[in-house]
Amino acid sequence: MLVLIDELAELGATSLRGTFGDEAGQRIGVASSQVADLQTASAMQLAKKLKRNPRELAEVFAAALFTHPAVARTEVAGPGFVNIHLHDAWLRDAVSQAASLRQVGTGQTVVIDYSSPNVAKPMHIAHIRSTIIGDALKRVMRAVGYTVVADNHLGDWGTQFGKLIVAYRKWLDPQAFEENPVSELLRLYVKFVELEKQQKAELGKKNQADEGDDGAAADAPPILKEARGELVKLQQGDPKNVALWKQFIDVSMHEFDRVYRRLDVNFDVVLGESFYNDQLAGTVQTLLDKGIAEESEGAIVVRFDKATDGDALPPFLIRKADGGFLYGSTDVAGLLYRVGRWNASRIIIVTDERQQLHFKQLFATGRRLGVPASMEHVWFGLMRLAEGTISTRDGNLIGLETLLDEAERRSLEVARQCNPDLTEEEAREVARVVGIGAVKYNDLSKDRTTMVTFSWDKALSLTGNTAPYLQYAYARIRSILRKASDQGISPGKVTNLEPTERILVRKLLGFDEAVEEVSKALRPHVLCEYLFELATVFSTFYNELPVLKAESDVRASRLHLCERTGEVLKHGLQLLGIGVVERM
Repeated sequence: MLVLIDELAELGATSLRGTFGDEAGQRIGVASSQVADLQTASAMQLAKKLKRNPRELAEVFAAALFTHPAVARTEVAGPGFVNIHLHDAWLRDAVSQAASLRQVGTGQTVVIDYSSPNVAKPMHIAHIRSTIIGDALKRVMRAVGYTVVADNHLGDWGTQFGKLIVAYRKWLDPQAFEENPVSELLRLYVKFVELEKQQKAELGKKNQADEGDDGAAADAPPILKEARGELVKLQQGDPKNVALWKQFIDVSMHEFDRVYRRLDVNFDVVLGESFYNDQLAGTVQTLLDKGIAEESEGAIVVRFDKATDGDALPPFLIRKADGGFLYGSTDVAGLLYRVGRWNASRIIIVTDERQQLHFKQLFATGRRLGVPASMEHVWFGLMRLAEGTISTRDGNLIGLETLLDEAERRSLEVARQCNPDLTEEEAREVARVVGIGAVKYNDLSKDRTTMVTFSWDKALSLTGNTAPYLQYAYARIRSILRKASDQGISPGKVTNLEPTERILVRKLLGFDEAVEEVSKALRPHVLCEYLFELATVFSTFYNELPVLKAESDVRASRLHLCERTGEVLKHGLQLLGIGVVERM
Protein backbone atom coordinates (compact mmCIF):
# COMPACT_ATOMS: atom_id res chain seq x y z
CA MET A 1 0.00 0.00 0.00
CA LEU A 2 2.87 2.39 0.74
CA VAL A 3 3.98 2.34 -2.90
CA LEU A 4 0.50 3.47 -3.96
CA ILE A 5 0.39 6.11 -1.21
CA ASP A 6 3.73 7.52 -2.38
CA GLU A 7 2.52 7.58 -6.00
CA LEU A 8 -0.67 9.39 -5.04
CA ALA A 9 1.19 11.88 -2.88
CA GLU A 10 3.56 12.70 -5.73
CA LEU A 11 0.70 12.92 -8.22
CA GLY A 12 -1.18 15.31 -5.95
CA ALA A 13 1.90 17.39 -5.23
CA THR A 14 2.66 17.70 -8.93
CA SER A 15 -0.87 18.84 -9.70
CA LEU A 16 -0.96 21.44 -6.95
CA ARG A 17 2.54 22.66 -7.78
CA GLY A 18 1.59 23.07 -11.40
CA THR A 19 -1.53 25.05 -10.53
CA PHE A 20 -0.49 27.13 -7.53
CA GLY A 21 3.32 27.19 -7.58
CA ASP A 22 6.15 25.22 -6.04
CA GLU A 23 5.17 25.76 -2.40
CA ALA A 24 1.84 24.06 -2.96
CA GLY A 25 3.34 20.61 -3.51
CA GLN A 26 5.44 20.26 -0.39
CA ARG A 27 3.04 18.94 2.25
CA ILE A 28 1.04 16.16 0.69
CA GLY A 29 0.05 13.40 3.08
CA VAL A 30 -2.17 10.40 2.36
CA ALA A 31 -3.44 8.00 5.00
CA SER A 32 -6.00 5.26 5.53
CA SER A 33 -9.49 6.39 6.47
CA GLN A 34 -12.68 5.05 8.00
CA VAL A 35 -14.86 6.72 5.35
CA ALA A 36 -12.77 5.81 2.29
CA ASP A 37 -9.81 3.64 1.40
CA LEU A 38 -7.43 6.61 1.68
CA GLN A 39 -7.77 10.27 2.59
CA THR A 40 -5.71 13.44 2.53
CA ALA A 41 -6.15 16.64 4.51
CA SER A 42 -3.31 18.41 2.72
CA ALA A 43 -5.58 20.98 1.09
CA MET A 44 -6.60 22.32 4.50
CA GLN A 45 -3.00 22.33 5.69
CA LEU A 46 -1.85 24.30 2.64
CA ALA A 47 -4.78 26.67 2.33
CA LYS A 48 -3.72 29.16 4.98
CA LYS A 49 -0.15 29.36 3.73
CA LEU A 50 -1.27 29.84 0.11
CA LYS A 51 -4.20 32.09 1.10
CA ARG A 52 -6.59 29.92 -0.87
CA ASN A 53 -9.92 28.28 -0.18
CA PRO A 54 -9.12 24.71 0.97
CA ARG A 55 -11.89 23.19 -1.12
CA GLU A 56 -10.43 24.87 -4.20
CA LEU A 57 -7.12 23.11 -3.52
CA ALA A 58 -8.94 19.87 -2.74
CA GLU A 59 -10.77 19.92 -6.10
CA VAL A 60 -7.46 20.18 -7.97
CA PHE A 61 -5.97 17.40 -5.90
CA ALA A 62 -9.04 15.15 -6.31
CA ALA A 63 -9.04 15.58 -10.10
CA ALA A 64 -5.37 14.64 -10.34
CA LEU A 65 -5.72 11.55 -8.14
CA PHE A 66 -8.63 10.28 -10.21
CA THR A 67 -6.21 9.77 -13.11
CA HIS A 68 -4.29 7.04 -11.21
CA PRO A 69 -5.31 3.56 -12.46
CA ALA A 70 -5.84 2.26 -8.91
CA VAL A 71 -8.38 4.99 -8.08
CA ALA A 72 -12.05 4.31 -8.75
CA ARG A 73 -13.35 7.69 -7.62
CA THR A 74 -12.46 10.69 -5.47
CA GLU A 75 -14.62 13.16 -3.60
CA VAL A 76 -14.11 16.35 -1.69
CA ALA A 77 -15.67 16.23 1.75
CA GLY A 78 -16.19 18.70 4.57
CA PRO A 79 -13.91 21.73 4.66
CA GLY A 80 -11.38 20.20 2.28
CA PHE A 81 -10.76 16.48 2.82
CA VAL A 82 -10.18 14.39 -0.28
CA ASN A 83 -11.56 10.86 0.01
CA ILE A 84 -9.99 8.25 -2.27
CA HIS A 85 -11.82 5.04 -3.22
CA LEU A 86 -9.78 2.27 -4.88
CA HIS A 87 -10.84 -0.18 -7.57
CA ASP A 88 -11.75 -3.63 -6.26
CA ALA A 89 -9.56 -5.07 -9.00
CA TRP A 90 -6.52 -3.22 -7.68
CA LEU A 91 -7.21 -4.43 -4.13
CA ARG A 92 -7.68 -8.03 -5.31
CA ASP A 93 -4.37 -7.99 -7.16
CA ALA A 94 -2.48 -6.21 -4.39
CA VAL A 95 -3.54 -8.56 -1.59
CA SER A 96 -1.38 -11.41 -2.94
CA GLN A 97 1.68 -9.31 -2.01
CA ALA A 98 0.37 -8.26 1.40
CA ALA A 99 3.38 -9.65 3.32
CA SER A 100 5.93 -7.95 1.05
CA LEU A 101 8.04 -5.11 2.43
CA ARG A 102 9.89 -2.30 0.69
CA GLN A 103 13.67 -2.41 1.08
CA VAL A 104 14.01 1.16 2.31
CA GLY A 105 17.22 0.43 4.21
CA THR A 106 19.21 -0.98 1.31
CA GLY A 107 22.80 0.25 1.31
CA GLN A 108 22.69 1.43 4.92
CA THR A 109 24.25 -0.22 7.97
CA VAL A 110 22.76 0.10 11.44
CA VAL A 111 24.49 -0.99 14.64
CA ILE A 112 22.05 -1.92 17.43
CA ASP A 113 23.48 -2.15 20.95
CA TYR A 114 21.11 -4.05 23.25
CA SER A 115 20.73 -6.47 26.17
CA SER A 116 24.16 -5.72 27.71
CA PRO A 117 23.94 -7.65 30.99
CA ASN A 118 26.64 -7.37 33.63
CA VAL A 119 29.08 -10.26 33.89
CA ALA A 120 28.88 -12.36 37.08
CA LYS A 121 25.24 -11.48 37.70
CA PRO A 122 22.29 -13.61 36.55
CA MET A 123 19.89 -12.20 34.00
CA HIS A 124 16.62 -11.18 35.67
CA ILE A 125 13.30 -9.82 34.44
CA ALA A 126 14.61 -6.25 34.17
CA HIS A 127 16.97 -7.44 31.39
CA ILE A 128 14.13 -8.63 29.21
CA ARG A 129 13.11 -5.17 28.02
CA SER A 130 16.43 -4.22 26.41
CA THR A 131 16.89 -7.75 25.08
CA ILE A 132 13.58 -8.22 23.29
CA ILE A 133 13.10 -4.60 22.20
CA GLY A 134 16.56 -4.66 20.62
CA ASP A 135 15.94 -8.04 19.03
CA ALA A 136 12.62 -6.88 17.53
CA LEU A 137 14.28 -3.77 16.09
CA LYS A 138 17.05 -5.93 14.61
CA ARG A 139 14.50 -8.20 12.91
CA VAL A 140 12.38 -5.33 11.59
CA MET A 141 15.31 -3.37 10.22
CA ARG A 142 16.76 -6.41 8.46
CA ALA A 143 13.32 -7.06 6.97
CA VAL A 144 13.27 -3.59 5.36
CA GLY A 145 16.73 -3.94 3.88
CA TYR A 146 19.22 -2.59 6.42
CA THR A 147 22.49 -4.36 7.04
CA VAL A 148 22.25 -4.83 10.80
CA VAL A 149 25.08 -5.42 13.28
CA ALA A 150 23.63 -6.69 16.56
CA ASP A 151 26.08 -5.85 19.37
CA ASN A 152 25.85 -7.14 22.94
CA HIS A 153 27.86 -4.53 24.87
CA LEU A 154 28.58 -6.55 28.02
CA GLY A 155 29.37 -4.97 31.37
CA ASP A 156 32.64 -6.87 31.74
CA TRP A 157 34.99 -4.30 33.31
CA GLY A 158 35.21 -1.97 36.28
CA THR A 159 35.28 -1.83 40.07
CA GLN A 160 32.90 -4.78 40.53
CA PHE A 161 35.64 -7.15 39.39
CA GLY A 162 38.01 -5.99 42.09
CA LYS A 163 35.23 -6.71 44.57
CA LEU A 164 34.54 -10.12 43.07
CA ILE A 165 38.19 -11.14 43.10
CA VAL A 166 38.42 -10.32 46.82
CA ALA A 167 35.13 -12.04 47.63
CA TYR A 168 36.02 -15.10 45.54
CA ARG A 169 39.27 -15.62 47.42
CA LYS A 170 37.75 -15.05 50.84
CA TRP A 171 34.38 -16.78 50.79
CA LEU A 172 34.02 -19.07 47.74
CA ASP A 173 31.92 -22.21 48.20
CA PRO A 174 33.56 -24.50 45.57
CA GLN A 175 30.61 -26.91 45.41
CA ALA A 176 28.09 -24.10 44.95
CA PHE A 177 30.29 -22.58 42.24
CA GLU A 178 30.48 -25.94 40.49
CA GLU A 179 26.69 -26.37 40.56
CA ASN A 180 25.67 -22.80 39.67
CA PRO A 181 28.64 -20.47 39.17
CA VAL A 182 26.76 -17.24 38.44
CA SER A 183 24.47 -17.61 41.44
CA GLU A 184 27.53 -18.18 43.62
CA LEU A 185 29.22 -15.09 42.16
CA LEU A 186 26.10 -13.08 42.94
CA ARG A 187 26.14 -14.38 46.53
CA LEU A 188 29.78 -13.35 46.86
CA TYR A 189 29.09 -9.87 45.44
CA VAL A 190 26.14 -9.29 47.78
CA LYS A 191 28.22 -10.46 50.75
CA PHE A 192 30.99 -8.02 49.78
CA VAL A 193 28.52 -5.14 49.54
CA GLU A 194 27.02 -5.98 52.92
CA LEU A 195 30.46 -6.01 54.56
CA GLU A 196 31.39 -2.77 52.81
CA LYS A 197 28.28 -1.08 54.20
CA GLN A 198 29.04 -2.42 57.67
CA GLN A 199 32.59 -1.10 57.58
CA LYS A 200 31.40 2.29 56.35
CA ALA A 201 29.02 2.49 59.28
CA GLU A 202 31.79 1.54 61.66
CA LEU A 203 34.01 4.27 60.25
CA GLY A 204 31.23 6.73 60.93
CA LYS A 205 31.59 8.31 57.49
CA LYS A 206 27.98 9.02 56.66
CA ASN A 207 28.90 10.96 53.53
CA GLN A 208 30.43 7.83 52.09
CA ALA A 209 27.01 6.22 51.94
CA ASP A 210 26.24 8.52 49.01
CA GLU A 211 29.48 7.84 47.12
CA GLY A 212 29.60 5.60 44.07
CA ASP A 213 31.79 2.52 43.85
CA ASP A 214 34.62 4.64 42.46
CA GLY A 215 34.68 7.18 45.31
CA ALA A 216 38.23 8.21 46.09
CA ALA A 217 38.01 8.89 49.84
CA ALA A 218 41.34 8.16 51.52
CA ASP A 219 39.62 6.56 54.51
CA ALA A 220 37.47 4.16 52.50
CA PRO A 221 36.46 0.90 54.20
CA PRO A 222 39.32 -1.64 54.34
CA ILE A 223 37.46 -4.15 52.18
CA LEU A 224 36.97 -1.52 49.46
CA LYS A 225 40.64 -0.54 49.56
CA GLU A 226 41.51 -4.20 49.10
CA ALA A 227 39.17 -4.43 46.11
CA ARG A 228 40.70 -1.33 44.52
CA GLY A 229 44.13 -2.87 44.89
CA GLU A 230 43.00 -6.04 43.12
CA LEU A 231 41.37 -3.97 40.38
CA VAL A 232 44.64 -2.11 39.76
CA LYS A 233 46.44 -5.45 39.50
CA LEU A 234 43.80 -6.64 37.01
CA GLN A 235 44.16 -3.48 34.94
CA GLN A 236 47.94 -3.94 34.93
CA GLY A 237 47.62 -7.48 33.60
CA ASP A 238 48.35 -9.54 36.72
CA PRO A 239 48.11 -13.16 35.42
CA LYS A 240 46.15 -14.54 38.38
CA ASN A 241 43.60 -11.73 38.40
CA VAL A 242 43.24 -11.82 34.61
CA ALA A 243 42.64 -15.59 34.78
CA LEU A 244 39.90 -15.12 37.39
CA TRP A 245 38.33 -12.30 35.36
CA LYS A 246 38.25 -14.50 32.25
CA GLN A 247 36.69 -17.31 34.29
CA PHE A 248 33.93 -14.96 35.48
CA ILE A 249 33.22 -14.00 31.86
CA ASP A 250 33.22 -17.59 30.61
CA VAL A 251 30.74 -18.90 33.19
CA SER A 252 28.54 -15.83 32.73
CA MET A 253 28.45 -16.15 28.93
CA HIS A 254 27.56 -19.82 29.26
CA GLU A 255 24.49 -18.86 31.30
CA PHE A 256 23.61 -15.86 29.13
CA ASP A 257 23.77 -17.97 25.98
CA ARG A 258 21.41 -20.53 27.48
CA VAL A 259 18.84 -17.80 28.16
CA TYR A 260 19.34 -16.24 24.71
CA ARG A 261 18.72 -19.60 23.04
CA ARG A 262 15.41 -19.96 24.86
CA LEU A 263 14.43 -16.45 23.77
CA ASP A 264 15.67 -17.04 20.19
CA VAL A 265 17.92 -13.99 20.52
CA ASN A 266 21.37 -13.83 18.97
CA PHE A 267 24.09 -11.29 18.27
CA ASP A 268 26.61 -10.65 15.53
CA VAL A 269 29.30 -9.40 17.92
CA VAL A 270 29.77 -9.36 21.69
CA LEU A 271 32.01 -6.37 22.38
CA GLY A 272 32.09 -5.65 26.09
CA GLU A 273 33.50 -2.61 27.85
CA SER A 274 36.88 -4.37 28.09
CA PHE A 275 37.14 -4.49 24.28
CA TYR A 276 37.71 -0.73 24.18
CA ASN A 277 40.37 -0.53 26.92
CA ASP A 278 43.27 -0.06 24.51
CA GLN A 279 41.41 2.71 22.68
CA LEU A 280 40.48 4.90 25.67
CA ALA A 281 43.69 6.90 26.11
CA GLY A 282 43.77 7.74 22.39
CA THR A 283 40.08 8.67 22.42
CA VAL A 284 40.56 11.12 25.29
CA GLN A 285 43.63 12.59 23.61
CA THR A 286 41.68 13.10 20.39
CA LEU A 287 39.01 15.01 22.32
CA LEU A 288 41.69 17.19 23.88
CA ASP A 289 43.54 17.77 20.61
CA LYS A 290 40.34 18.85 18.86
CA GLY A 291 39.48 21.25 21.67
CA ILE A 292 36.30 19.30 22.45
CA ALA A 293 37.39 18.29 25.95
CA GLU A 294 39.27 20.26 28.60
CA GLU A 295 40.85 19.75 32.01
CA SER A 296 38.77 20.59 35.07
CA GLU A 297 40.23 20.07 38.56
CA GLY A 298 42.41 17.30 37.22
CA ALA A 299 39.58 15.53 35.39
CA ILE A 300 38.82 15.69 31.65
CA VAL A 301 35.35 16.89 30.70
CA VAL A 302 33.36 18.01 27.68
CA ARG A 303 31.33 21.17 28.26
CA PHE A 304 28.19 22.07 26.32
CA ASP A 305 26.24 25.19 25.57
CA LYS A 306 22.80 25.73 24.10
CA ALA A 307 24.04 27.72 21.11
CA THR A 308 26.44 25.02 19.92
CA ASP A 309 24.77 21.83 21.09
CA GLY A 310 21.10 22.76 21.20
CA ASP A 311 20.93 22.04 24.92
CA ALA A 312 22.67 23.33 28.02
CA LEU A 313 23.80 19.94 29.31
CA PRO A 314 25.95 19.38 32.41
CA PRO A 315 29.65 18.64 31.76
CA PHE A 316 30.38 15.15 30.44
CA LEU A 317 33.07 13.40 32.51
CA ILE A 318 35.49 11.60 30.18
CA ARG A 319 38.37 10.81 32.54
CA LYS A 320 38.56 11.04 36.32
CA ALA A 321 41.11 13.12 38.19
CA ASP A 322 42.97 9.93 39.18
CA GLY A 323 43.35 9.01 35.50
CA GLY A 324 40.62 6.38 35.52
CA PHE A 325 38.26 5.96 32.58
CA LEU A 326 34.47 5.73 32.75
CA TYR A 327 31.41 4.75 30.72
CA GLY A 328 31.74 8.04 28.87
CA SER A 329 35.25 7.17 27.69
CA THR A 330 34.16 3.71 26.54
CA ASP A 331 31.03 4.93 24.79
CA VAL A 332 32.83 7.65 22.81
CA ALA A 333 35.37 5.04 21.71
CA GLY A 334 32.43 2.80 20.77
CA LEU A 335 30.90 5.45 18.50
CA LEU A 336 34.18 5.93 16.65
CA TYR A 337 34.78 2.19 16.36
CA ARG A 338 31.31 1.45 14.97
CA VAL A 339 31.63 4.12 12.31
CA GLY A 340 35.19 3.09 11.46
CA ARG A 341 34.59 -0.65 11.29
CA TRP A 342 31.10 -0.84 9.77
CA ASN A 343 30.56 2.64 8.29
CA ALA A 344 27.33 2.75 10.29
CA SER A 345 24.68 5.17 9.08
CA ARG A 346 22.61 4.63 12.25
CA ILE A 347 23.78 3.74 15.76
CA ILE A 348 20.95 2.65 18.06
CA ILE A 349 21.51 2.01 21.76
CA VAL A 350 18.75 0.36 23.82
CA THR A 351 18.82 1.07 27.57
CA ASP A 352 16.45 2.13 30.33
CA GLU A 353 15.26 5.69 30.90
CA ARG A 354 17.81 6.48 33.63
CA GLN A 355 20.56 6.89 31.05
CA GLN A 356 18.89 9.59 28.94
CA LEU A 357 21.22 12.36 30.11
CA HIS A 358 24.30 10.21 29.52
CA PHE A 359 23.35 9.55 25.91
CA LYS A 360 22.41 13.16 25.23
CA GLN A 361 25.93 14.06 26.37
CA LEU A 362 27.47 11.20 24.40
CA PHE A 363 25.69 12.04 21.14
CA ALA A 364 26.46 15.76 21.50
CA THR A 365 30.12 14.78 21.90
CA GLY A 366 29.84 12.50 18.87
CA ARG A 367 28.46 15.34 16.76
CA ARG A 368 31.38 17.54 17.84
CA LEU A 369 33.73 14.76 16.70
CA GLY A 370 32.03 14.67 13.31
CA VAL A 371 30.41 11.24 13.72
CA PRO A 372 28.33 11.01 10.51
CA ALA A 373 25.88 8.38 11.76
CA SER A 374 22.44 9.09 13.14
CA MET A 375 22.78 8.36 16.88
CA GLU A 376 19.58 7.24 18.59
CA HIS A 377 18.90 6.30 22.20
CA VAL A 378 15.98 3.88 22.40
CA TRP A 379 15.04 4.28 26.05
CA PHE A 380 12.36 2.39 27.86
CA GLY A 381 10.53 2.69 31.16
CA LEU A 382 11.79 0.73 34.12
CA MET A 383 10.34 -2.59 35.13
CA ARG A 384 9.37 -2.78 38.77
CA LEU A 385 7.97 -5.41 41.08
CA ALA A 386 4.81 -4.63 43.04
CA GLU A 387 6.96 -4.41 46.17
CA GLY A 388 9.51 -1.99 44.72
CA THR A 389 12.44 -1.46 42.37
CA ILE A 390 14.38 -4.48 41.16
CA SER A 391 17.82 -4.53 42.80
CA THR A 392 20.65 -7.01 42.32
CA ARG A 393 22.42 -5.81 45.46
CA ASP A 394 19.33 -6.31 47.61
CA GLY A 395 18.42 -9.61 45.98
CA ASN A 396 15.02 -8.16 45.00
CA LEU A 397 14.62 -9.76 41.58
CA ILE A 398 13.06 -12.59 39.63
CA GLY A 399 15.47 -14.58 37.49
CA LEU A 400 14.73 -14.48 33.78
CA GLU A 401 14.89 -18.26 33.51
CA THR A 402 12.47 -18.55 36.43
CA LEU A 403 10.07 -16.33 34.49
CA LEU A 404 10.40 -18.43 31.33
CA ASP A 405 9.98 -21.69 33.25
CA GLU A 406 6.81 -20.39 34.89
CA ALA A 407 5.48 -19.13 31.54
CA GLU A 408 5.93 -22.54 29.95
CA ARG A 409 4.42 -24.33 32.96
CA ARG A 410 1.27 -22.21 32.89
CA SER A 411 0.97 -22.48 29.12
CA LEU A 412 1.27 -26.27 29.32
CA GLU A 413 -1.70 -26.41 31.67
CA VAL A 414 -3.78 -24.29 29.28
CA ALA A 415 -2.70 -26.31 26.23
CA ARG A 416 -3.77 -29.58 27.87
CA GLN A 417 -7.13 -28.11 28.89
CA CYS A 418 -7.91 -26.51 25.52
CA ASN A 419 -6.85 -29.39 23.29
CA PRO A 420 -6.71 -32.82 24.99
CA ASP A 421 -5.97 -34.39 21.58
CA LEU A 422 -2.43 -32.96 21.56
CA THR A 423 0.29 -35.49 22.23
CA GLU A 424 2.58 -34.77 25.18
CA GLU A 425 5.33 -33.73 22.76
CA GLU A 426 2.96 -31.41 20.89
CA ALA A 427 1.59 -29.93 24.12
CA ARG A 428 5.10 -29.13 25.40
CA GLU A 429 6.07 -27.49 22.11
CA VAL A 430 2.88 -25.40 22.18
CA ALA A 431 3.66 -24.46 25.79
CA ARG A 432 7.18 -23.39 24.86
CA VAL A 433 6.16 -21.24 21.89
CA VAL A 434 3.06 -19.77 23.54
CA GLY A 435 4.64 -19.21 26.95
CA ILE A 436 7.72 -17.39 25.70
CA GLY A 437 5.61 -15.53 23.13
CA ALA A 438 3.30 -14.34 25.91
CA VAL A 439 6.22 -12.96 27.91
CA LYS A 440 7.68 -11.14 24.91
CA TYR A 441 4.41 -9.70 23.66
CA ASN A 442 3.44 -8.55 27.15
CA ASP A 443 6.41 -6.20 26.95
CA LEU A 444 6.51 -5.31 23.25
CA SER A 445 2.80 -4.48 23.01
CA LYS A 446 3.24 -1.52 25.36
CA ASP A 447 4.77 1.80 24.35
CA ARG A 448 8.37 1.28 25.41
CA THR A 449 8.51 4.62 27.23
CA THR A 450 5.96 3.49 29.83
CA MET A 451 7.01 2.03 33.15
CA VAL A 452 6.02 -1.61 33.64
CA THR A 453 5.01 -3.03 37.01
CA PHE A 454 5.62 -6.73 36.64
CA SER A 455 2.72 -9.06 37.42
CA TRP A 456 2.67 -12.79 36.80
CA ASP A 457 -1.00 -12.72 35.78
CA LYS A 458 -0.55 -9.87 33.29
CA ALA A 459 2.68 -11.23 31.84
CA LEU A 460 1.26 -14.70 31.25
CA SER A 461 -2.34 -13.87 30.37
CA LEU A 462 -3.55 -15.95 27.44
CA THR A 463 -6.54 -13.74 26.55
CA GLY A 464 -7.07 -10.24 25.15
CA ASN A 465 -4.38 -8.36 23.22
CA THR A 466 -1.74 -11.02 23.76
CA ALA A 467 0.57 -13.22 21.73
CA PRO A 468 -1.56 -16.32 22.45
CA TYR A 469 -4.58 -14.56 20.92
CA LEU A 470 -2.60 -13.89 17.73
CA GLN A 471 -1.06 -17.37 17.76
CA TYR A 472 -4.52 -18.88 18.11
CA ALA A 473 -5.78 -16.82 15.15
CA TYR A 474 -2.90 -18.20 13.08
CA ALA A 475 -3.53 -21.78 14.26
CA ARG A 476 -7.24 -21.45 13.42
CA ILE A 477 -6.38 -20.29 9.90
CA ARG A 478 -4.03 -23.25 9.47
CA SER A 479 -6.83 -25.56 10.62
CA ILE A 480 -9.20 -24.08 8.02
CA LEU A 481 -6.63 -24.58 5.27
CA ARG A 482 -5.92 -28.16 6.38
CA LYS A 483 -9.62 -29.01 6.28
CA ALA A 484 -9.87 -27.48 2.80
CA SER A 485 -6.85 -29.48 1.64
CA ASP A 486 -8.35 -32.69 3.02
CA GLN A 487 -11.41 -31.99 0.83
CA GLY A 488 -9.24 -31.33 -2.21
CA ILE A 489 -9.94 -27.58 -2.13
CA SER A 490 -7.22 -25.01 -2.78
CA PRO A 491 -7.15 -21.22 -2.36
CA GLY A 492 -7.87 -19.41 -5.61
CA LYS A 493 -8.02 -15.96 -7.10
CA VAL A 494 -9.79 -13.28 -5.07
CA THR A 495 -13.11 -12.42 -6.70
CA ASN A 496 -15.75 -9.84 -5.82
CA LEU A 497 -15.27 -8.35 -2.38
CA GLU A 498 -18.06 -8.17 0.18
CA PRO A 499 -17.77 -5.14 2.51
CA THR A 500 -16.33 -7.31 5.30
CA GLU A 501 -13.79 -8.81 2.90
CA ARG A 502 -12.85 -5.35 1.68
CA ILE A 503 -12.09 -4.26 5.24
CA LEU A 504 -9.87 -7.32 5.71
CA VAL A 505 -8.00 -6.63 2.46
CA ARG A 506 -7.39 -3.02 3.44
CA LYS A 507 -6.06 -4.11 6.81
CA LEU A 508 -3.77 -6.67 5.18
CA LEU A 509 -2.36 -3.98 2.92
CA GLY A 510 -1.39 -1.92 5.96
CA PHE A 511 1.32 -4.37 7.02
CA ASP A 512 4.15 -2.60 5.21
CA GLU A 513 3.17 0.74 6.73
CA ALA A 514 3.23 -0.69 10.28
CA VAL A 515 6.64 -2.32 9.78
CA GLU A 516 8.21 0.77 8.22
CA GLU A 517 6.87 2.89 11.07
CA VAL A 518 8.68 0.62 13.55
CA SER A 519 11.92 0.97 11.57
CA LYS A 520 11.61 4.77 11.69
CA ALA A 521 10.16 5.46 15.14
CA LEU A 522 11.79 2.43 16.82
CA ARG A 523 8.57 1.55 18.66
CA PRO A 524 7.64 -2.14 18.31
CA HIS A 525 4.21 -1.67 19.88
CA VAL A 526 3.05 -0.14 16.56
CA LEU A 527 3.41 -3.55 14.91
CA CYS A 528 1.71 -5.25 17.88
CA GLU A 529 -1.29 -2.94 17.54
CA TYR A 530 -1.49 -3.64 13.81
CA LEU A 531 -1.40 -7.44 14.28
CA PHE A 532 -4.07 -7.32 16.98
CA GLU A 533 -6.30 -5.22 14.73
CA LEU A 534 -5.71 -7.64 11.84
CA ALA A 535 -6.62 -10.66 13.99
CA THR A 536 -9.76 -8.87 15.19
CA VAL A 537 -10.81 -7.95 11.64
CA PHE A 538 -10.19 -11.54 10.50
CA SER A 539 -12.35 -12.84 13.36
CA THR A 540 -15.21 -10.62 12.19
CA PHE A 541 -14.71 -11.80 8.59
CA TYR A 542 -14.75 -15.46 9.61
CA ASN A 543 -17.77 -15.10 11.89
CA GLU A 544 -19.85 -13.18 9.33
CA LEU A 545 -19.02 -15.03 6.12
CA PRO A 546 -18.92 -18.76 5.38
CA VAL A 547 -15.61 -20.06 4.05
CA LEU A 548 -15.62 -23.83 3.59
CA LYS A 549 -19.40 -23.90 3.05
CA ALA A 550 -19.43 -21.07 0.50
CA GLU A 551 -19.96 -21.57 -3.28
CA SER A 552 -16.86 -22.96 -5.00
CA ASP A 553 -15.49 -19.72 -6.54
CA VAL A 554 -16.29 -17.66 -3.43
CA ARG A 555 -14.83 -20.40 -1.23
CA ALA A 556 -11.53 -20.36 -3.13
CA SER A 557 -11.41 -16.56 -2.88
CA ARG A 558 -12.02 -16.57 0.86
CA LEU A 559 -9.45 -19.29 1.39
CA HIS A 560 -6.98 -17.01 -0.35
CA LEU A 561 -7.81 -14.26 2.14
CA CYS A 562 -7.36 -16.73 5.00
CA GLU A 563 -4.00 -17.79 3.59
CA ARG A 564 -2.79 -14.20 3.21
CA THR A 565 -3.93 -13.33 6.74
CA GLY A 566 -2.05 -16.29 8.16
CA GLU A 567 1.04 -15.32 6.20
CA VAL A 568 0.99 -11.74 7.52
CA LEU A 569 0.30 -12.84 11.12
CA LYS A 570 3.21 -15.29 11.00
CA HIS A 571 5.57 -12.78 9.40
CA GLY A 572 4.60 -10.04 11.83
CA LEU A 573 5.05 -12.25 14.88
CA GLN A 574 8.42 -13.44 13.58
CA LEU A 575 9.53 -9.80 13.32
CA LEU A 576 8.73 -9.52 17.03
CA GLY A 577 10.73 -12.67 17.78
CA ILE A 578 7.56 -14.68 18.49
CA GLY A 579 6.88 -18.10 17.04
CA VAL A 580 3.66 -19.75 15.85
CA VAL A 581 2.27 -23.30 16.03
CA GLU A 582 0.11 -25.17 13.56
CA ARG A 583 -2.26 -26.45 16.26
CA MET A 584 -3.28 -25.09 19.66
